[in-house]
Amino acid sequence: MAQQTNKVWFITGASRGLGRIWTESALERGDKVAATARNIDSLAALSSKYGKQVLTLAVDVTNPEQVKDAVEKAHAHFGRLDIVLNNAGYPLVSTIEDGRAEDIRALYETNVLGPVAVIQAALPLLRKQGYGHILGTSSNLGHLALPILGYYCSSKWAFEAIHESLAAEVASFGIKVTIIEPGAYATEFGSAQLPALFEGLEVYKDFKANFMEGMKGMERGNPAATPQALFKVVDAENPPLRFNLGSHNLPGLKAAYADRLATWEAWDDISRLAQ
Repeated sequence: MAQQTNKVWFITGASRGLGRIWTESALERGDKVAATARNIDSLAALSSKYGKQVLTLAVDVTNPEQVKDAVEKAHAHFGRLDIVLNNAGYPLVSTIEDGRAEDIRALYETNVLGPVAVIQAALPLLRKQGYGHILGTSSNLGHLALPILGYYCSSKWAFEAIHESLAAEVASFGIKVTIIEPGAYATEFGSAQLPALFEGLEVYKDFKANFMEGMKGMERGNPAATPQALFKVVDAENPPLRFNLGSHNLPGLKAAYADRLATWEAWDDISRLAQ
């Protein structure tokens, strides 16, 4: 079908960071948005400025019943949903040995099971429409794993696999899927987690300090530069399954995959013995 010119979005994690910027930018270009956040008060300014263009909803993505209710309310309110953007998520700062089971479970509840709840609530509606575009905010760390962020990286690896499988499963229904993979951006993402970096076993203290020192020199992208790239993706007739956001991801990904291929090839004779 022809692309909608004025799109209707459902966005989780719309209160801050990239989610807030994308929500406001979509509204500025004339689209309509069902903007969700755990604390609906954080979205009050959107209602004041954009009126009927925006529907604000309190949504904790770890509550599947609340998610389903919100998706159905948004669809009924606007009459359709063109774009469902799974953006809610947070990092977990910890070495693997220091990681606490309750923290890891909470991370997966938000970063993995939360998006699944949104997808499962939206799919019957998108199928009935015969079209729709599901987007998920992953990370360049959906392909790479860094120390100290291993649990967060693992949640994004899972997120990527779920969306890749989903894309194949729903293509025949006219539903598209794109994984958005931002690099490092100058947002407050993860700032609340940083104090936890200095907890845990003493044996990792120097390693953590060196890691943080290295992170200080990392160039971060401008969040305000991202909306136009995102709009190119959602307005495309054939959007990509994966889309790097920013200019610094591709070299690192090329190096990582080249190293993996070289290792697999170097050990291939041994691997074949196991066949």
